[in-house]
Amino acid sequence: MRSNHAISRWYGGGGRARPGRRRRRVSRAALLAVALAAAACGAPAADGGAPGAAAIERDGSPSWSPDGSRIVFYSERDGNAEIYVMDADGGNPVRLTDHPADEGYPAFSPDGSKISFDSDRDGNFEIYVMDAGGGNVRRLTYSSARDVSAAWSPDGAWIAFMSDRTGRFEVWVMNADGSEQWQFTGSGATRSEGTHWFPQFSPDGERMAFHVNRDVYTVRLDGSEYTRLTTDPDNGMVPTWSPDGARLGFMSWRTGATEIWVMNADGSGQARLTHTDAGESVDPRWAPDGSRIVYTWLPAGGAGPKHIMTMKADGLDVRQLTGASPR
Repeated sequence: MRSNHAISRWYGGGGRARPGRRRRRVSRAALLAVALAAAACGAPAADGGAPGAAAIERDGSPSWSPDGSRIVFYSERDGNAEIYVMDADGGNPVRLTDHPADEGYPAFSPDGSKISFDSDRDGNFEIYVMDAGGGNVRRLTYSSARDVSAAWSPDGAWIAFMSDRTGRFEVWVMNADGSEQWQFTGSGATRSEGTHWFPQFSPDGERMAFHVNRDVYTVRLDGSEYTRLTTDPDNGMVPTWSPDGARLGFMSWRTGATEIWVMNADGSGQARLTHTDAGESVDPRWAPDGSRIVYTWLPAGGAGPKHIMTMKADGLDVRQLTGASPR
């Protein structure tokens, strides 16, 4: 069984301190949570690189526009993690943010007019939103804790996110303008010994998926039917709903390397989609028309390059969208 420390390796190391920035001391568990969130936020490469060395291409956390024509993602191609958007075939990449802080985990609003993301531009990680063209950046959360990994409800009224404001990462929900923030997991029917990571609303807006420790769970928004769908060591993390809500994609290392898997929404019919020749495949997101899945390929593990990939929903027709060496 892989250790929690190994998870941070896939996502680029624990935390994202930069020169000249104070970094608060955190526990190993908190570092793990932040390392997982780096699938969202693009931690800098751990090697640092020699002066004058070519930058390692690191792109991650891809997510589709509502019409499926574009993919938003973060990239470190200009030195630090910024938000970019490109055509669904990888063409015409455009940088949307330009800030010395790190930005990550972008997601389009359901109407395509806005993009949410997280950033430490104001000292710690908070949730922000901007127009789809990159303008009119607005901060939504104001907490001394870390707020990351925003996900929109299908009607655009709510945003779910991860926060450690209670001492460990749980799922919180707020109105799309940042008002009325409330804790969704960690009490009542959703109370567990583990933290809740990477929430995603179901397409009908009735349920939410996330992972707890190393397993995928779903729950109705009224807190009922809190259901475990995978069982470690046949684990699952970072779930994504199919557009019809009938299936969930997720990542799992049950066969050794981390690969993209799919299952029915009740946990049955678990099947492997990727068969990665080298490295790991992580962070899947289903296309709005259900035809393809976008994900991140780490050919050399967390400290190396990261490339945006797509494949058909059956695992065929794998295409590399970013990176200098097409696969």
